[in-house]
Formats: sequence, structure tokens, C-alpha cells
Amino acid sequence: MILNIVIGENTVPVDVPDNIINEAGSFFDQMDLDLDKGQMVGRDWVDSPNIEQRCQIVADRLLTALETENESMRVMMAAYILNRIPGIKGVRVAIDGEINESEVIMDVSQF
Repeated sequence: MILNIVIGENTVPVDVPDNIINEAGSFFDQMDLDLDKGQMVGRDWVDSPNIEQRCQIVADRLLTALETENESMRVMMAAYILNRIPGIKGVRVAIDGEINESEVIMDVSQF
């Protein structure tokens, strides 16, 4: 599956093998346990991030993986998003550090 990451004017497709999306459940569950402890979302502390906020947090980590050319982290963060939000097509990532402004894209026509 492909998750499109929109960064400013650019779209970066991240190709994630289906087996990772389907078989890395224990890794994703561990990520959820960490997120359950609360996270900073933008400038606000969120005790229990909802699915959209989790996607925003993970998309920010994905942006870091793209910037540092960390291929394995890029694939795993994209796989988490694809696993947790079925039907997602992409994420428009906020590049100004305001994680809460990142957007989930469900419709291909938004690219």
C-alpha cells in the first residue's frame, strides 16, 4: 500500500508492503501503549490522544524519518497510520512544528 505524505507543495509516496501492515500488530500495540501515556500535540499536552491526534503525532515522526533518511522508521510509521486508519490515502504534514495542524487525507482527489 502507498501512503502519500504531503509536505508543503511536494507529495512523497511511501510504499509499505502489505505484510508489514498486517503483521506488525505487536509493534503498533506498543506504539499505542506509549501514546496512551499522553503526548504533546503542538503546544498542548493531550492525556489520551484520539486516533486523529495519534496519526498527527506519528506523521510528525514520519516527517523526521524522511528528513533523516531513516527508511525503516519511515516504513513503520506509515504502516502504523495505514493500519490504524483503514482507507487513508495520505497525510498533509504541518512543517511549522504545529503537529495539530497535520491533516488526514481520505480522498485521492486531494492530491
